[in-house]
Amino acid sequence: MYGFKFDHGGVPVYSNHSLANGFEESSSPSPDSPSESASSSGTTSSEGHPLDNAPFANEMLKYINEMLMEEDMEEKTCMLQDCLALQAAEKSFYEAIGHQYPLPTDPLPPCTDQTYLVDSLERTSLFPDLQIEIPAEGFRAFSGPESNLSVSKGRKNYQRGDGDELEQGRSSKQSAISLEDSEQSEMFDEVLLCKGENEDSPRCSLKASSLQNGQLKGSSHGGTTRRKTGGKKSEVVDLWSLLTQCAQAVAVNDQRTANEMLKQISQNSSETGDGTQRLAHYFADALKTRLACTRAPLYSPLVSNRTSAADILKAYGVYVLACPFKKMANFYANKKIMEVAETATTLHIVDFGICYGFQWPCLIQRLSARAGGPPKLRITGVEFPQPGFRPAERVEETGRRLKRYCERFNVPFEYNVIAKKWETIQLEELKINKDEVIVVNCLYRLKNLPDDTLSSTSSRDTVLKLIKDINPELFIHGVANGTYNAPFFVTRFREALFHFSAQFDIFEANVRREDPQRLMYEREILGRDIMNVVACEGIERVERPETYKQWQSRTLRAGFKQIPLDEVLVKKVKNLVQSYYNRDFIVDVDGRWMLQGWKGRVLVAVSCWKPARS
Repeated sequence: MYGFKFDHGGVPVYSNHSLANGFEESSSPSPDSPSESASSSGTTSSEGHPLDNAPFANEMLKYINEMLMEEDMEEKTCMLQDCLALQAAEKSFYEAIGHQYPLPTDPLPPCTDQTYLVDSLERTSLFPDLQIEIPAEGFRAFSGPESNLSVSKGRKNYQRGDGDELEQGRSSKQSAISLEDSEQSEMFDEVLLCKGENEDSPRCSLKASSLQNGQLKGSSHGGTTRRKTGGKKSEVVDLWSLLTQCAQAVAVNDQRTANEMLKQISQNSSETGDGTQRLAHYFADALKTRLACTRAPLYSPLVSNRTSAADILKAYGVYVLACPFKKMANFYANKKIMEVAETATTLHIVDFGICYGFQWPCLIQRLSARAGGPPKLRITGVEFPQPGFRPAERVEETGRRLKRYCERFNVPFEYNVIAKKWETIQLEELKINKDEVIVVNCLYRLKNLPDDTLSSTSSRDTVLKLIKDINPELFIHGVANGTYNAPFFVTRFREALFHFSAQFDIFEANVRREDPQRLMYEREILGRDIMNVVACEGIERVERPETYKQWQSRTLRAGFKQIPLDEVLVKKVKNLVQSYYNRDFIVDVDGRWMLQGWKGRVLVAVSCWKPARS
């Protein structure tokens, strides 16, 4: 079954070939002490990568393993992609049946908020036409810690932060078994449950030297590639400049110039090349799609190949292993939840964007060990609706998986589902009780709500107002930090190019190019996001991030106050990332936000809030 081997109570981990090649056992010293962890992880053995000893690396992966063994997972498509496809397709459905779309179709004037425009221009170094002074290497890919902004030298500058994050992954069909209660055994306790801070890391085909050098392998030439020209010398091709010029041609519908440049880009890019070549490949595909369509393409046809949820989840495992963003955010959030639930008899978590519920198995385990016994755990899973006649079916499946964990750890559990447009949810639907501690959790999903250019009534402000009305003890607000949501295409394209270059750079520095799960993640997650940002407009463009500073202003206006960061906890996160991950990952603080990023670029941010009471 997927090559699993269970021996003497060890936590199964990924083989050092790739996630698709099965799992094998490993053990490592306890990383209770960051200093001890650093020393123990600093060497590379023939058995795997130093990252193999990273704590928390198995938290979500164990949960993914259980899901992969469900008998119908191979036949299903990715939950998140399905709901985003439905959201993007909804307007066209109304057009097809001759009715007006519910949202006003006349957008607000672009950039009516002057502060937003100025802030965006300050964040970008890509506006020579606006007489902003920039270095000549402004369009280059990341080739080292000094090639972009750095948090380690000089004044901190987070004005160029970008966003990220969807939760998914991919691989092939195998025989399946169901996980009925009668079939669960002690081995699953080891496979599926986190060991808190003392657990091994799964192995994939990580680069053995990524912790030592932290450089971008294969694309250290800063956005250029060399192409042999039939003889002695090779020609240097600047893919970044070609992509930017091509986008300008596409913006004015200059078909001839755009096609000439697309031909050059295609000759020098590949989905199996180095990081820059892969980046160029997917951006070129998106430009071709935008150029070929008389109207913006839907998000839904982009997922028409019916990639299975099992495949998406497996590829997502590579991302979880190579990048600490999700694990560290979950770690910080769960610790804060444990604090507010210390004496609670009932803990009610309202999770906006629960998807597969990766965050909660370890919280359930920790609640079970709480002094005095666990509280009753109520989870309200909020998601966008799925296509078809049962819009809540997949979110209900998440509840059944979490229920199994609660039964095994004797945590009283209640689960409710809301699968609809978030801005239409009423407070009564959340079934709030007076005697419970309420936590609202939303990590990286508010970016998929319609932004303020699509309606005179802000969906994002409406959801924040609902959260305030819930009156939670804690609102955990995680944002994908992005500047690639400008209404002007060329500006958005340039910002997206910078953002996604960091994403491909992370894989290039940490995972071997030949790893099939890396290729799958880049194609099915990053490639689709690029396609949506570049080729889609209007309601069909569902990737609409804002910066954490914009979210801070919005959240303050909604009537919240920001809770100070837990300095001890942030320091622990920093130590874990520094000890077990590539040195180019950053953890820093700006005000009351915990920031995570890559080579100085802030990609995600987390903060905690409470409603401001008069």
